[in-house]
This record gives sequence, C-alpha cells and structure tokens, in this order.
Amino acid sequence: MSKVAIPKVSRRRLMIAGAGGVAAVAAASAAMPAKEQASPPTPAAKDAPDQGGGYQLTQHVLRYYQTARV
Repeated sequence: MSKVAIPKVSRRRLMIAGAGGVAAVAAASAAMPAKEQASPPTPAAKDAPDQGGGYQLTQHVLRYYQTARV
C-alpha cells in the first residue's frame, strides 16, 4: 500500500476559515427578511374574590415550606 500524504492544517488557517464561515452566515441571516413574531396569548384575568380566598395553604405549600427551612 502506498501512503497518501495528508496536508497539515495549521490552527491559524482553521480559525480563519471558521471566522469566514461565521461571517458568511451572519451576512446571510442579516439579508433575510425579518419574520414577525406573534405575541404569546395572555391568560384571561380572573376577578378577585370578594372575601379573600386567593392564597390557600395546601399540602403542597406546606411541604415546600418544610423543605425550604434552613
């Protein structure tokens, strides 16, 4: 078998090639038209309860308080 000579690539040449590729992608993306982004749907606002009831001390909340104790 004959050996095929593989050219060595220096780190500098590799960095220059990578930077050129990044610059090309940046230029291409800047030239593309901007896509309008739809705003996320906002949840419907709930009316405040007349007599409290907004905060409930449930088992889940109590367990959190126990685990958060220092």
